[in-house]
Amino acid sequence: MQLITSRDNPHVKAWRRLAQETTAYRKAGQFWLEGDHLCRAALERGVRPLQVVLTESFWSEQGEQWTGITDQVFVLPDGLFASLSGLESPARMGFVVAWTAEKQVLPGVPTVVLDRLQDAGNVGAILRCASAFGYRQVLAIKGTAALWSPKVLRAGMGAHFGLKLVESVSPSDVIALQVPILTTSSHQGPFIHELLRRGELPGQCAWVFGHEGQGVSDDLMAMAQLSVRIAQPGGEESLNVATAAAICLHASASVAL
Repeated sequence: MQLITSRDNPHVKAWRRLAQETTAYRKAGQFWLEGDHLCRAALERGVRPLQVVLTESFWSEQGEQWTGITDQVFVLPDGLFASLSGLESPARMGFVVAWTAEKQVLPGVPTVVLDRLQDAGNVGAILRCASAFGYRQVLAIKGTAALWSPKVLRAGMGAHFGLKLVESVSPSDVIALQVPILTTSSHQGPFIHELLRRGELPGQCAWVFGHEGQGVSDDLMAMAQLSVRIAQPGGEESLNVATAAAICLHASASVAL
């Protein structure tokens, strides 16, 4: 165990960048996980951290549980840890985990495509849905929120570690998926519940979810074999994209069961 007390320590500066900068992981080849829930979720998926960072109070309570994971265990005063955290209510522990950009897109695999989604909470929520409903590949079109950023990781609640995540893909990569491409629309296409009832909804497919304001791009809409609507008897104009994704992914998952 190494005790660090200085804000100017090189490790502290590196952790602060990873914890607070959206795309720092791409340059560093590492990402930051904060909180025992996320860290335990990573361990359960076989992820092993490069470094474990604990507050002094957490070390005194649970330090022995975390010392066998890596030989790089650091302990910081609680206030110093809080200064590097990106959370409003800082946790008391974190992991630094190695990261390598995934570039290969797998064809013939049920896939979620994120088309320039901006909100980290939406992106993380969709990753959780994808993992829960059996989608193992997520492609992010260039312009989508950084998938391994601290905010998306927190919103994903551990879903990242069960998914193949490919960033900065192009429409040509979507074509190469070789499965039916489906999109949503608020004003055209059949209703998803009617397709489900008639047995016409594909189970093996790629769902494309678009920008919160602009929706799916014209290029991707042109590739879609099917554009569906979600019935809204309450009369709302549209649904939050993460909510729409949950409905669509669950519907296709029920076909595949």
